[in-house]
Amino acid sequence: MKVAVAKYTIDAPADFDAFARKQAQWLDEAKALGARIAVLPEYLSLELAATFDTTISGDLHASLAATQRHHGAFVELFSRLSRERAMHVVAGTFLLDTGRGRYRNRSYTFAPDGAHVWQDKLRLTGFEKRTGVIESGDELKVFETDGVRSAVSVCYDSEFPLPVRAQCEAGARLLIVPSCTDTDAGATRVRVGCLARALENRCFVAQSVTAGEAPWSPALDVNTGEAALIAPMDVGLPHDGMVVQTRGHQHWAVATLDFGALEDSRAHAQVANDRDWTAQYFPSVARAKVVRAAA
Repeated sequence: MKVAVAKYTIDAPADFDAFARKQAQWLDEAKALGARIAVLPEYLSLELAATFDTTISGDLHASLAATQRHHGAFVELFSRLSRERAMHVVAGTFLLDTGRGRYRNRSYTFAPDGAHVWQDKLRLTGFEKRTGVIESGDELKVFETDGVRSAVSVCYDSEFPLPVRAQCEAGARLLIVPSCTDTDAGATRVRVGCLARALENRCFVAQSVTAGEAPWSPALDVNTGEAALIAPMDVGLPHDGMVVQTRGHQHWAVATLDFGALEDSRAHAQVANDRDWTAQYFPSVARAKVVRAAA
């Protein structure tokens, strides 16, 4: 299965039609590269805040409220683009009003027939908590993607082992991580989380990122990191876990992920963190105790 992950350059579209044309162009590029799955980044919907005047686009709360009018068109757009290109598309995330003036950071995954499922972000960053209006999701999901089970872990969620472990225990072999970071430290944290989840669960990880600067937006102002496809570090797989990543001005990192080879690698793995996971649970290591050296 060929997977493409975006290093998505943030722009300032004049209207929804301009945003829609950009999505079509980016997905056409991924399709031309042979991708069956294309992954766009977290906070994709906030690019639509640029379609409003600066009193809205420059105010996070106002931009969250204003972009809700585009939600139906956003879902219809990606449903159509997925059908027309016969691709699976992870459309980044949309900050969706739950009906109480509070928003969930929702990642939609669209199938080639236009149908969709979603996964809400579970853990909130300090920035998201400080908004006072973004709330966490409350359910973990796993999806079927051309016979392969996949799961979405939105940005910060990828830094937590147990929810991803639950998704992988439900059969996920591809972890999809739409992300958005504004510092090198943040980009490193998400990348280390992706590498660790690949190691622990013997799964592939597909991470998309935002790129460029958007001084008009309090959320998308600065963007860092490289998009990447990641594998467990073991025999027959990349020694550093990196299948491919973007460089410079590349829009997409693309590679064929061999899930058969991934399963076969279990037979001659140097380590088997996924199978040895429960060894952490025995009572004598449930808590550490403080000891002092004897004289």
